Amino acid sequence: MLFARKLTARKPTTKWPARFVAEEVVPDAGRRGLLAGACACAAFAALRPLAARAQSLPAPTAGPARPIHAVLDEAARGVEAKMIAWRRDIHAHPELGNQETRTAALVARHLRALGYEVREGVAVTGVVGVLAGEGGPGPVIALRADMDALPVAEQVDLPFASKVKAPWGGETVGVMHACGHDCHVAMLMAAAEVLAAQRKQIRGTIKLIFQPAEEGLPVGEIGGARLMVEQGALADPKPDAVFGLHVMAGAPVGTVAYRAGPILSGSDTFRIAVRGRQTHGAQPWNGVDPITIGSTIVTTLQTIVSRETDIQRNPAVLTVGVFKGGVRHNIVPEEVELSGTLRTYSEEHRQRVRQRISEIAEGVAKSMRGSAEVSWNPASYPATVNDAALVDRMAPSLARACGAGGTLVRADFPASPSEDFSYFANAVPGLFFFIGIDAPGAQGAAPNHSPRFQVDEAGLAYGLRALLHLTADFTGSGAA
Repeated sequence: MLFARKLTARKPTTKWPARFVAEEVVPDAGRRGLLAGACACAAFAALRPLAARAQSLPAPTAGPARPIHAVLDEAARGVEAKMIAWRRDIHAHPELGNQETRTAALVARHLRALGYEVREGVAVTGVVGVLAGEGGPGPVIALRADMDALPVAEQVDLPFASKVKAPWGGETVGVMHACGHDCHVAMLMAAAEVLAAQRKQIRGTIKLIFQPAEEGLPVGEIGGARLMVEQGALADPKPDAVFGLHVMAGAPVGTVAYRAGPILSGSDTFRIAVRGRQTHGAQPWNGVDPITIGSTIVTTLQTIVSRETDIQRNPAVLTVGVFKGGVRHNIVPEEVELSGTLRTYSEEHRQRVRQRISEIAEGVAKSMRGSAEVSWNPASYPATVNDAALVDRMAPSLARACGAGGTLVRADFPASPSEDFSYFANAVPGLFFFIGIDAPGAQGAAPNHSPRFQVDEAGLAYGLRALLHLTADFTGSGAA
């Protein structure tokens, strides 16, 4: 999920830098310990209140059970050991975005053996599987799992801990499934097996999407969900709805969290190149000070949220995280560089704030006899918005999938991380939800993207059951 990236020192230019380093999110992590890149999951600490505060809103009661639900639950128990084995194998062999060749091959072999029609190489390494149900006509449902790992060196003592290293941004880095995408792949592989075995009862068509590069790519590369959509992952046949899930640190096993409307923010990364005129620090009147201009831009940008935004209806976050300029205490530099992140929850508000950032930066600089140029990283994510009608229809299915041992919580506010599932949900109605994976009694669990991120694998069963119940209910399978 999507975070603001930290830039390495370089001379400001209007182009995006070619090299990024990881951003620390825990005090004693190494400089390259955590990714500040495309998936905002590292801000998954922000999702912890989602599960806690969501209790204030009543969750729906479980939908009525049909015989097919008991069949699917029994089959889920039967495949659970295989699902955990797949997860551990993938965890031990993590692959970065657009490099998921081993994972994709594992998925493709599995789907073909089950009788799915398989398309490989979508958006570089993505896999799409299609299964026609034999229980009668019905809708097309898509289920999505992301496959990529992070440039994080694992610090968890597990027999299947990652020892993998790979190039990223011009460096050789440790690679780890620090956000749980190994769990997502394993759960969808298990769902594929159960659904294939029950195809005589399944109505309509099932489309499985195994997506690469959700965590982002080196600067200049476009991939992930956006490219999968552009290359036809949602075509032939087009789904009537798409479902996705994400494991969540900070929530105990058995927790399933969801909400209607915006659930995750859109994420944009901006860069502002501010130009002045170099002079001696003892004679500032002979030049134009870009540091003073940049400082004024930073403080003025904060008024977009504090004075121009109705934060009750359109919450937003605007943070300038980089301010670089100057090489000596008594020299006014020629230029400085600012960089930051914008988080919004609707496309209309996103575009308005982007426009105001440019207007303020350029206007402030011009009024102070300098200039400013704003550029936006094209690898941005729109907000993830759950279709309200689809949520109302399918929430009882999630409640039933939780069973007696789980808890369905309905969030009363969206979270600030980002996810490129938004590209799928912008194309067809979507529902994205979260699965708790903290061990019982765990305190202070490491967040997603941490080198100490851990998963209680008992949580995977709840994700698998949710996928199966959603599929059965959305397609009307097993109904008399």
